[in-house]
Amino acid sequence: MLCKYLNHIMGLLDRLSGLLGLKKKEVHVLCLGLDNSGKTTIINKLKPSNAQCQDIVPTIGFSIEKFKSSSLSFTVFDMSGQGRYRNLWEHYYKDGQAIIFVIDSSDKLRMVVAKEELDTLLNHPDIKHRRIPILFFANKMDLRDAVTSVKVSQLLCLESIKDKPWHICASDAIKGEGLQEGVDWLQGTAHATVHL
Repeated sequence: MLCKYLNHIMGLLDRLSGLLGLKKKEVHVLCLGLDNSGKTTIINKLKPSNAQCQDIVPTIGFSIEKFKSSSLSFTVFDMSGQGRYRNLWEHYYKDGQAIIFVIDSSDKLRMVVAKEELDTLLNHPDIKHRRIPILFFANKMDLRDAVTSVKVSQLLCLESIKDKPWHICASDAIKGEGLQEGVDWLQGTAHATVHL
């Protein structure tokens, strides 16, 4: 009897915290970008320190990572950016509730390819008509050839994205710089756009 009563109370508290927005929301985040842009390193840095890997290897296919931030539970699909795997991305668009798009800001030669992949993503039927938030990391800011996040934004024509909330952060995934700012933005935006 007591157990049944406690379960009832817990259920009420769960519902109340959900109504008040206190309950952790789980958000399915797609982490996309060309190979060698730093996606896996960024995801690794976002995880709690006791869950971080020491050695990062290129993702083959995709991997799924789960971790919690202060108010969101992330399920991140780390999709390989190698050319032969990019056509697999679209199989996960329908379930994605937010996108992290990582750009190697030092690789000016492949910026055109990154823009093509972004355009393909934005025009996909499972993404096109949804107000899905997109966080861009202009990564590898520590490298000498890196261009600014403003320049990355211009090269990718981000200002033309009018129907989705987006934000760009300069980042250095190895040191973890710029990552928290991005996640804070994503949390605030995901809370506003994700209804679970």
